[in-house]
Amino acid sequence: QVQLVESGGGLVQAGGSLRLSCAVSGGTFSMNDIGWYRQAPGKEREPVATSGSGGRTKYGDFVKGRFTLSRDNAKNTVYLQMNSLKPEDTAVYYCNIPASPRLGRRESWGQGTQVTVSS
Repeated sequence: QVQLVESGGGLVQAGGSLRLSCAVSGGTFSMNDIGWYRQAPGKEREPVATSGSGGRTKYGDFVKGRFTLSRDNAKNTVYLQMNSLKPEDTAVYYCNIPASPRLGRRESWGQGTQVTVSS
C-alpha cells in the first residue's frame, strides 16, 4: 500500500509561513490524488487541499488564497505552502490518498505533522 510521510511542521508566529512536505512511496498512485487535511484539538478532521474535478486542487473555504499545493513528480513529494498563517490554523496536518477499488488500493494517511501558530 501507499506510504505517506509528512514533515515540515513547527511553531511559527501569526503572519508567518511554513512549507509542509509529503513523501509518497509504495503501491499504485497518481500524484494528483494526494491531498492535505488537518485536525485541530477537539475538532473533526477537515480537508485543506484535495483533488478536485478536472485535475484542479480544491481548497477549504478557510484557505482564502493563503495556501498552495504543489507536486514534484520526480521526487514523489507533495508540498503545502502556507502563508499568512493564523492562530486558527493550528492543527495536525495530514496527507492522504483516497481508496481506489479500481487499483485495489486502500485509503492511506500519513502520521501527521504539527503546525502551531502563535499570536
